[in-house]
Amino acid sequence: MDIDGLAKGIIAGERRALARAITLVESGRADHRAAAAELLAALPTDRQALRIGLSGTPGVGKSTFIESFGMMLTAQGKRVAVLAVDPSSTRSGGSILGDKTRMDRLSREPRAFIRPSPSQTHLGGVARRSREAVRLCEAAGFDVVLIETVGVGQSETVVAEMSDAFVLLLAPAGGDELQGVKRGIMEIADLIVINKADGELKSTAARTRADYSGALRLLRKRPQDPEGYPRALAVSAQEEHGLDETWAALQELVDWRRENGFWDHTRAAQARYWFEQDVKQRLLAQMETPQAKDDLSRLSDAVAQGTRDPAEAAAAFVRRLRSDQV
Repeated sequence: MDIDGLAKGIIAGERRALARAITLVESGRADHRAAAAELLAALPTDRQALRIGLSGTPGVGKSTFIESFGMMLTAQGKRVAVLAVDPSSTRSGGSILGDKTRMDRLSREPRAFIRPSPSQTHLGGVARRSREAVRLCEAAGFDVVLIETVGVGQSETVVAEMSDAFVLLLAPAGGDELQGVKRGIMEIADLIVINKADGELKSTAARTRADYSGALRLLRKRPQDPEGYPRALAVSAQEEHGLDETWAALQELVDWRRENGFWDHTRAAQARYWFEQDVKQRLLAQMETPQAKDDLSRLSDAVAQGTRDPAEAAAAFVRRLRSDQV
């Protein structure tokens, strides 16, 4: 693989090169992982996009919101990349990857790039290599990167570790859904956007916005927030009302964080987090070797038969892994 040529294509903003690079970094093959590391090292680090994480309850209209929001940004001359994570089947391992079909207008926009990816077995609402895909989009010169998670849930707070701002999308009268995910995801949200504020649901959306505005005031104030944040807004992605207000609120928040040093601090903390995650993944990968699988199976059988203590067998397995690495 011509890594230098691929890197030059990405830097030049070539969509085909970017798509090939994302496929490369998503691969689990050892030779592809080595090539991906070489590619990432060859890319500039001075290009930074605004990373916006976005999640929401099923049926809330995430794709419609992203399409309308993305079209508004491209109309302003900005380049927008959408990284949409699709849930994978626990039985077949397959994913529909239908987000580009739902975003018909945005997928045909020259200043936009949409890449659906399978979640595979990775928890947290994002794909395992989503952060590297974000880095590729930044190197390709995109101004805004939208990271759409699988759906809503407490485990999906991982998206906050790769975004500069996190938007939680909810439907009118969606209090039960938010209550179901408890405070985990609400505490990391920078904006709560009530979608479908149109037609018969317009007044309901206004009441829901007021309810969440009150609920947000009960949360402990975070040091990375200016006065008035987190904030609840009501929008209609279908009628394209409130999108400008949402973008203005995001810009105000990000500008304040830049001016007060939180942007650089957060980016540094995120880099540390993903370094530690990669170390853990590499350690876990050592368990996938044929020898390690045989040892694990043998010790598991012994534990199941009661001839070995679980803690003692685990310690023996770890010692064997260490000796294999010497």
